[in-house]
Amino acid sequence: MNVRLGVNIDHVATLRQQRGESYPSVSRAADMALQAGADQITIHLREDRRHIQDSDLAPVHDLCRHYGKPLNLEIGCDPDIVEIACREKPEWVCLVPEKRQERTTEGGLALSDELTWSRVLMAVNKLAQKSSKTKVSLFVEANPATLERCLKLPIHAVEIHTGEYAKDFLEGKEIKHHLVQYAQGHKIIKSAGRGYHAGHGLTNESLKPLIEASLFEEYNIGHWIVGESLFRGMGPVVQELCHMIKKG
Repeated sequence: MNVRLGVNIDHVATLRQQRGESYPSVSRAADMALQAGADQITIHLREDRRHIQDSDLAPVHDLCRHYGKPLNLEIGCDPDIVEIACREKPEWVCLVPEKRQERTTEGGLALSDELTWSRVLMAVNKLAQKSSKTKVSLFVEANPATLERCLKLPIHAVEIHTGEYAKDFLEGKEIKHHLVQYAQGHKIIKSAGRGYHAGHGLTNESLKPLIEASLFEEYNIGHWIVGESLFRGMGPVVQELCHMIKKG
């Protein structure tokens, strides 16, 4: 299995937006990550625009094209944001839940809620109509009922929310139940021929058990990479993760 690393550079934009300056450059971060071997760049255009801005999309996408790598654009299901994605036509769109009061994305899409379901369906259909080459993934929890419902939609992959796993790992708690659930989810999703991705809260250490389990074909990691890059630089940090994934 060819496992990919997606580098999320949202928090370079978070630092930039704190002062309203033009630096640090999101495009430069994307360039450095791609130079270091990242398989894709992930950015989240939130409705509240707390980090990534509309003006970041085209330059980052151009860099991805230059390196022959995909742009993975995370968005909520707000119609105006979906329309922006349709115009930009990224290689991937990952639909995620959004709450204005949250510090970061909390949990996966609540597909059992009919309003959420209808909004997701609208977004998926609109992307299929206006950006037919864009592949779509859903950011969800690994529970079987949610994954079975995902398969009722014309999507290409799911991205499993690994936040609780990552938190338990950092706190030294038992993680076996997470791995068992992820394995069950892998069986459901891969038997249907869809992609099985993972992301949220992962570090170089919490990544290791997931790599050893050989369950996921893509990892999207951002906050740890940006934080560690303050001390070691973006290139070496991304190179370390790429080496871990390929070695695993």
